[in-house]
Amino acid sequence: MRIGLIDADRTSFPNLALMKISAYHKRRGDKVEWWNGLLTYDRVYKAKVFDDTYSQDIEWCINADEIITGGTGYDLENRLPDEIEHIRPDYSLYDISDTAYGFLTRGCPRGCPFCIVKSKEGGRSHQVAELGEFYNGESKIILLDPNITASQECEKLFDDLIKTKALIEFNQGIDVRLLTDKGIDQLNRMRLKMLHFAWDNYEFKTYEKLKQIRQSLEYDSRSLRVYVLTNFGTTFDQDLERVIKLRELDYDPYVMIYDKPHAPKKVKQLQGWVNNKRIWRTIGDFNEYRPSHRGG
Repeated sequence: MRIGLIDADRTSFPNLALMKISAYHKRRGDKVEWWNGLLTYDRVYKAKVFDDTYSQDIEWCINADEIITGGTGYDLENRLPDEIEHIRPDYSLYDISDTAYGFLTRGCPRGCPFCIVKSKEGGRSHQVAELGEFYNGESKIILLDPNITASQECEKLFDDLIKTKALIEFNQGIDVRLLTDKGIDQLNRMRLKMLHFAWDNYEFKTYEKLKQIRQSLEYDSRSLRVYVLTNFGTTFDQDLERVIKLRELDYDPYVMIYDKPHAPKKVKQLQGWVNNKRIWRTIGDFNEYRPSHRGG
């Protein structure tokens, strides 16, 4: 078969499902390539993570006997068959040479209204793969788990990651509210370029936990990033308060805007001030920030 692949998001981040689909078909002896609109295919796979707000689907005619679409950008029901889901990804598809990507756990008990994970993967965080399923000695591991600290297997999985001595990145962040003393110790023993947490809602249990554990985390503020969700059930003053409090605790806030195309101008300016780290570290007061500042 001749297989064409389309990454409809067209971002710099590789699509894990397409890498697995590529590996599966190559193992079968099929010819796999990025879709070319001038060619005809037996089957074309289109994958999209983001909805149409952020990722516009391609509008060209696709010449193929069969077209399969998948990913949360299309719907929450589609799943890869087990024989594809549990195959080692074809990293060569994106010219990736020394980084492993994958999920060790799926699901999240939080059920946040702005998040699709509970609807798609369930309300229980549980192990879905062993590390060796997608890792084979690479120097870096990027984990896509939505809430690994909520799984019963978390400590075992953290130990597995420590043993690799690879540089670890938790792409979706760590649920600080569920982080135990042992979990903190394990994170300190990992090779981490950056730890990601989140303070999504205007509540202070998250703040108190971030404050409580700060001295136990053996990282400086530039390696402790906290996502701050804005434009979702909060006022601008509440958003500004959270980023200031995070600065006081010696964390590095990072503003995420819900429905950014329709967000207030001031929220977008807050993002420009906080997320450009050169500006964030040199301009200490939002009232002194002007979007005309270089890089902002």
